Amino acid sequence: MFILGRTSLSRLDGVHPDLVRVVKRAITVSDVDFSVVEGLRTVLRQRELVAAGASQTMASRHITGHAVDLAPLVGGALRWDWPLVHRVAAAMRTAGRLEQVPLRWGGAWDVPLTDTGDAGPEEVSQGYAARRRAAGARPFLDGPHFELPAHLYPAARGA
Repeated sequence: MFILGRTSLSRLDGVHPDLVRVVKRAITVSDVDFSVVEGLRTVLRQRELVAAGASQTMASRHITGHAVDLAPLVGGALRWDWPLVHRVAAAMRTAGRLEQVPLRWGGAWDVPLTDTGDAGPEEVSQGYAARRRAAGARPFLDGPHFELPAHLYPAARGA
């Protein structure tokens, strides 16, 4: 079993308590270690990410504390390869179900991660990409990203 380190815990400051609870549960059920890369984000940081093409919106759920980015941790190093990202997504799906908190995942934006049945995260992500392409749109895959759905967790006014 893995535990979140001090840095990961500090990166959860300002994140919605339901999402924090899911991340803390996910690390206990995950078969791969992971780190919290980002939680609450400033508007300035979001602008930088959009300019760099790492994000596509200034309406990011990170700005309101409703999103986190998680990356697999292997041998003390962050890893971004999809097989490991899928394992983190599987842990987040399990944790979301256990905590009864719905999640939206950047690997498949169009379906709630917690409602994907028994399909593996790889299959779920491939299905999303296929649906986007069939609609004539380019998929935007952001596997490390997890957020609370806006229709159930609206941002506070002025946020």
